[in-house]
Amino acid sequence: MSVTAPQTQALAQSPSTTRSADTRPVWLVGVLATLAGAVVTEVFALVCRAAGVPMEAASPGEKEAAEIPVGGFVGGVLFWAIAGIVLAVVLARWAKRPARTFVVITVALTALSLVGPAAAPHTATSTQIVLAVSHVVAAAVIIPLLARRLARRTR
Repeated sequence: MSVTAPQTQALAQSPSTTRSADTRPVWLVGVLATLAGAVVTEVFALVCRAAGVPMEAASPGEKEAAEIPVGGFVGGVLFWAIAGIVLAVVLARWAKRPARTFVVITVALTALSLVGPAAAPHTATSTQIVLAVSHVVAAAVIIPLLARRLARRTR
């Protein structure tokens, strides 16, 4: 049995195949955005590592820097994005302007997160810069995707 052009066109336009991020559940868009953000951030870190940036950092109070393992950026993005997904779900349910509120809160939190790399003791300046930029990279991927979904209020 062969499929004709009109049948192909109908299949391509069916709701199941044209379902965009605008109609998916907020939590699912958040998970997909987080995965994309984690991959992009890890690739950024791998490029920096290959360029010779030392991937060793220390937390406040530590006496020496420890190596950031390959995959460490993915883990960091996944860990912190959970809070962002929860925030998005809550705002989708109760906020009058969920997209705007989400963007304002998450951009402010991203800016606040830059304090960590700047204050990291026993960490090379180049590593501090990579860490700070990685926060911005992850946010630049995740925030717009979730904000777009939140702008399309469907319950």
